[in-house]
Amino acid sequence: QVQLVETGGGSVQAGGSLRLSCAASARIFSLLTVGWFRQAPGKEREFVVAITWSGGITYGADSVKGRFTMSRDNAKNTAYLQMNSLKPEDTAVYYCATAPFQGGGVHSSDYNYWGQGTQVTVSS
Repeated sequence: QVQLVETGGGSVQAGGSLRLSCAASARIFSLLTVGWFRQAPGKEREFVVAITWSGGITYGADSVKGRFTMSRDNAKNTAYLQMNSLKPEDTAVYYCATAPFQGGGVHSSDYNYWGQGTQVTVSS
């Protein structure tokens, strides 16, 4: 079982930056694909970006490309989401999740362990 804890959320003004962290409890984390999703009020959960165990990146919405960067430090069992040039439409609860071994994808159903989420609020 993998327990995930997201930190780093908060409130910023448009144009600001935040760095989210996703810390995992299990060493197997280093072998798993990690994804970030977000869910805004009244909307479905949206895939943001994922990173494989070897560092391969898959982005979701075009709106985050060039502004969001995902990375991981397997020695620390932690993944990161650097968010720059934030916009009000980025406001959401952000979740990290891990896929089963050798799994991964862009759908929520591709991931089996989830963190509790961290709120990101961007004001105009």
